Amino acid sequence: MDYRVESSETLRNKCAACYRQFNKIEHLVEHMRTSYHSAHEPTCGICKKHCRSFESLREHLIGPLPKQECRNIFSTRGCKFCLAILDSPYALRVHQDRCQLSGVNAGLLGRFANLGIRDNTENGSTRGTQVVALACKMVGGGSDGSLDLCAKVCLIDEYENIIFQSYVKPLLPVTNYRYETTGIRPEYLRDAMPLRQVQKKIQDFLCNGEPMWKIRPRGGKARILVGHGLDHDLDSLQVEYPQVMIRDTAKYPPLMKTSKLSNSLKYLTQAYLGQVPYYINFVYLKFQI
Repeated sequence: MDYRVESSETLRNKCAACYRQFNKIEHLVEHMRTSYHSAHEPTCGICKKHCRSFESLREHLIGPLPKQECRNIFSTRGCKFCLAILDSPYALRVHQDRCQLSGVNAGLLGRFANLGIRDNTENGSTRGTQVVALACKMVGGGSDGSLDLCAKVCLIDEYENIIFQSYVKPLLPVTNYRYETTGIRPEYLRDAMPLRQVQKKIQDFLCNGEPMWKIRPRGGKARILVGHGLDHDLDSLQVEYPQVMIRDTAKYPPLMKTSKLSNSLKYLTQAYLGQVPYYINFVYLKFQI
């Protein structure tokens, strides 16, 4: 009879967050050092496994090779939209009627349909806002229309209220309006707000009366800015803002590819929000992750 004890080199070492197993403890330590596991990662409500993305969580629960125990529970008490696990089938039915990912927020889309200027930056109701999301629509400039020029900008708060929305008149001539994707026509920019004026409004609202050199991540009055590819948006607006106050979904490790490259905003919206149209991404995606 063989009484040899299995060596530690052959024991399986399991990550407590994602449950991935390794033959050697050194490999587990390296995994923990580079995996960027976070409390913000999508987590299975049944086995508490951390998933790299919302898409991975879907596969874990209802994919081709799901964990059977989790799949059985999810089939009776899981929301197919946000993947939350409810206490009972009745609670699930009530939740799905109210789940904000189950349909498009008609009121929000109605507000976005307004083509005029929307400026609530001086409104008293926005003074207490601490987090805002920024999104821009780009048209083309230059001889071949490949130069991105900001033609529309929108700021919203965490309650989906539009703080500032306006068409922007670029400093350079527009040679490609990219109507198929932007919906912007030449007449929309004819009397649009000049870029310098838009830049000042956004800068002043973000800083909230605090000098740029004095902005700090905690205890200050400046607002946190959320977005996707914000470096590009801020550059097109010629707005400077400290990196410590920026939360960019294009650079957030749990949302990036395994090669540490950014996923597109359309992909993230489809993976995390199902079939919700990606043009309202900065309401749902950026404030929920």
